[in-house]
Amino acid sequence: MHFKYNLVLFVGLARCVERQIPLAGSDQVHIPPLGFGTWNIDRSNASEVVSLAIQAGYRHIDCAVVYGNQKEVGRGIADGLKKAGIERYELWVTSKLWNDHHQPDQVAIGLEETLSELDLGYVDLYLMHWPVASTPNGNVINYVDTWHAMGDISRHKARNIGISNFSPDQVKRLLHESKIKPAVHQFELHPYLQQVEWVKWHKEHDIKVTAYSPLAGTNPTYGSHESNEKDPPWLLENLTILQIAEKRGCTAAQVALAWGIGRGTSVIPKSSRVEHIIEDFDTLKCELQEEDFRTIAALGRHYVKRYNNPSQGWGVNLFDGLEGLYV
Repeated sequence: MHFKYNLVLFVGLARCVERQIPLAGSDQVHIPPLGFGTWNIDRSNASEVVSLAIQAGYRHIDCAVVYGNQKEVGRGIADGLKKAGIERYELWVTSKLWNDHHQPDQVAIGLEETLSELDLGYVDLYLMHWPVASTPNGNVINYVDTWHAMGDISRHKARNIGISNFSPDQVKRLLHESKIKPAVHQFELHPYLQQVEWVKWHKEHDIKVTAYSPLAGTNPTYGSHESNEKDPPWLLENLTILQIAEKRGCTAAQVALAWGIGRGTSVIPKSSRVEHIIEDFDTLKCELQEEDFRTIAALGRHYVKRYNNPSQGWGVNLFDGLEGLYV
C-alpha cells in the first residue's frame, strides 16, 4: 500500500502541533500528550504511516520489539523527521523490553537490539512491557531484578525508564525495593476502563501515565466489534459519546482521546488509514467541557471492560486489585 500525500490535509495542523504541550511532572518528564501507536501496524506500510504521522504533527511515537515492525518504524521515523523538517530531539520515542529479556544480563542487550532496529542513538523512554519473564519452564512473575538492571542502563541510550501493565502491589514493591522510580506507567485506559483511583495514585506519586487502547476495543487483536450481551457497545458507536461529539463539533474518536488527555494522561491511538491519522491528531482541537467529563464518568460506572488480559494464556495472574478482570 502506498500513500499519496495530500498537503491539503495538513492545512491548519501547525496550530495543533503548538498544542502538543508536554505533560511534565516534578522530575521533568516531558511527554507529548498525543502519541501515535504502532501495535498491529503491518510491516508493509509501517514506514509510510509513521512518516505520515510525524508530518501530520505527532511528536510522540510508541513502539515495541514484540510488535515485529521496529525496523520499518525506524525508517518511518527517519523519513518523517526529514520531511517534517524537525530534529531528533523534537520527537519522543518510546519502546519496550520484552519478556524474553528479563534476565539482568539481557536487559542492555534488549535495548541495543531495539536501538539497532530503530536506527536511533537513544529512546526517550524504555518500558518493561510486562512484569512477566519468559523462562524455559514457562512464564513467571519476575520484575525486580529486571528493574534494577534497567536502572543501570546509560541515560545516553534510554533517557527515561518506566513500566507497563503492572498491578498496584507490583508498583509499590518497585518503589520499596529500588531507589529509581518509574518515570511513566503505560496501561489500558479508556471510557470503559477508567481506573479513576489508579490514575489518581500515579498523580500523587508523580508517575506519568500513558493510556494504550484509548479507543477501547477498536484494536483488531481484541476481535470483532459484535458485542455479546455482556459486552458494552463499541465505544465509537456509543450513544453517549456520539451525543458529546455532536455537541462539541468533534468525532467520537476525538471525544474519547480528548477525555484521556483531559485527565492528564498521554494517549497513543493507532491507525493505518490517512483519514484516521489526521482525525486523531485533530483531537487537539476538540475541547470538552466539565459536564462532558461528568457524563463520561457515569458511563464508566455503567460499563467496565478490560480488553487486554493475557493472564489465562500465559498462566500468570495479572492486574490483581484492578478493575475489569471478571467482566
